[in-house]
Amino acid sequence: MRGCMKIISSTHPSLHLFHHNVESFVWNNLIRATIQQHSPCSPLSLYLRMRFHAVLPDLHTFPFLLQSFKSPTQLSLGKLIHAQSFLLGLTNDSFLQTSLINMYSLCGSVAFARQLFDEITQPDLPSWNSIIHANVKVGMLHVARELFDRMPQRNVISWSCMIHGYVKCGEHKAALALFRHLQMGKGCEVRPNEFTLSGVLSACAQLGALQHGKWVHAYIDKSGMRIDVILGTSLIDMYSKCGSIERARWVFDNMGREKDVVAWSAMIGALAMHGCSEECLELFREMINYGVRPNAVTFVGVLCACVHGGLVNEGNEYFKRMMKDYGISPLIQHYGCMVDLYSRAGQIEDAWNVVKSMPMEPDVLIWGALLSGARVHGDIETCEISIKKLLELDPSNSSAYVLLSNVYAKLGRWREVRQLRDLMESRGVKKVPGCSLVEIDGVLHEFFVGDDSHPENKDIYRMLDEIMKRLKRRGYVGDTSEVLLDLDEEGKEFALSLHSEKLAVAYCFLKTSPGTTIHIVKNLRICRDCHVAIKMISQEFNREIIVRDCNRFHHFKNGVCSCKEYW
Repeated sequence: MRGCMKIISSTHPSLHLFHHNVESFVWNNLIRATIQQHSPCSPLSLYLRMRFHAVLPDLHTFPFLLQSFKSPTQLSLGKLIHAQSFLLGLTNDSFLQTSLINMYSLCGSVAFARQLFDEITQPDLPSWNSIIHANVKVGMLHVARELFDRMPQRNVISWSCMIHGYVKCGEHKAALALFRHLQMGKGCEVRPNEFTLSGVLSACAQLGALQHGKWVHAYIDKSGMRIDVILGTSLIDMYSKCGSIERARWVFDNMGREKDVVAWSAMIGALAMHGCSEECLELFREMINYGVRPNAVTFVGVLCACVHGGLVNEGNEYFKRMMKDYGISPLIQHYGCMVDLYSRAGQIEDAWNVVKSMPMEPDVLIWGALLSGARVHGDIETCEISIKKLLELDPSNSSAYVLLSNVYAKLGRWREVRQLRDLMESRGVKKVPGCSLVEIDGVLHEFFVGDDSHPENKDIYRMLDEIMKRLKRRGYVGDTSEVLLDLDEEGKEFALSLHSEKLAVAYCFLKTSPGTTIHIVKNLRICRDCHVAIKMISQEFNREIIVRDCNRFHHFKNGVCSCKEYW
């Protein structure tokens, strides 16, 4: 066949180009196939063989080849390919330009990607999207947003990239604001797709913005989108993190055959976070019966359920089964769960044994779990060792100082409390302020400890004063044992009354009807005093109050908390 082609091309010069195109087409497809099928054959070696056989690359060759350059170690090779495409006069092609921008981004050189983009006279939409994604990837959101605002036109990829960028960098409010911008018609005729909405749902989940999340779910149904694994898992995550475990379970149960290990793991993790330990373990057994093989994430959820339920024996058994039955090597997250499990139960020696048996160096998660458990059970020596290790790994970790200060304060060792406070000040470490977030009529409100910045500040404090008076008539006495200031008892009680979750409750009382469930998201662990106070509030005012702190959910109802005093 090759001989025939040579004869034909020699007698018909006009067919020489056809012969070249056929050969380049074949080589291009070979290069693309090695990338798509993850072949052990290197796309670059195929390209070099192509050149050895004197076949010239065309406009498709380099975009296919550039897909194989994905790490900083390949940057120099990527530059050589860029140079070859320039020498062959192909770099004015928009498809190749976009591929080069993507290559430089993946190889860790946003500067080269931007330089290339700026040299394009009239960048097309894919080029705009690529440079925005390049900046989002490295967390340069301000640059990405500046480019986004300059775009002559946008498509759903543009909006989705920017929304996911905000979510990735923890700018969840900005993600929701941008989505509202899109919904107000500022996105022209662009309609969000499943990927867009998964990012929006993630922002709702992190903020605890249940009303926003419900609206997105309604939009999905109204738009006729199929709730696949991605959307289904996003909805489960959103509802569970917004405090509605019932709705999360409803979504899960209605996914049918769409459920994969990711969806099962999401629901198992959700039940664990809400303290539904027995239901969580039952769902795990159901998953196994359905023939779905668990993964490492599944077992993190299972072990967390054991942690929050105080199920030490069960946790130990599942940890063994993970390795024995499923061949899953424990990650540091699994060891962290086991340290947490033992230390919360007061089995500090067993927790230490786990730390010593780990094949990797303990990280902040491990020492934090050990410190937290030792603090609850008054093991000062373990607390001090843990904080030393924590501060070696992260000298700016304010939580470590605070946890040890709590131990000293509980023992009335105010001299050590002051020394720790002075040490924090000398090292420039600032305590993370307590913050509670609530959503009222689709608007998010934040409250900090002792906050007086809210426009309705006076009304909030009047309501809080009334709430605390009614609690005191029912026998409430502030638990001042963990107040970190060496104040008299009256001063400590006043400090407790200014905690952010109490301010959030007071505001919700002002703005919602009697009997309405209150949802609060707190950035720190709820303190024992607030835990007692909110239990009493739920009974005195006949309100269900759901608080998500940094560890888990607390469902307060009729004077009882779902955590059963174990958190």
